[in-house]
Amino acid sequence: MGLFHKKSVELIYDKENKKPVIKSSICSGEQVAGFKDIHTGKIQEVMLIKSQADLDKFKAMYGIEEEITKEY
Repeated sequence: MGLFHKKSVELIYDKENKKPVIKSSICSGEQVAGFKDIHTGKIQEVMLIKSQADLDKFKAMYGIEEEITKEY
């Protein structure tokens, strides 16, 4: 029956001042998706990326269609 289902809500971010990035650790390989302020360079971390499914979920949450750059 489906009384309780999750609504898929697309979140928004400031597309003029921030760009999506993946921050990757050189030594451990841990990856965190977030948004980088193009003026200050500060990264706001949003979620841990453990697999391609996590990355796809992040892109779907924010409606990101372009390729996300990695930063080390």
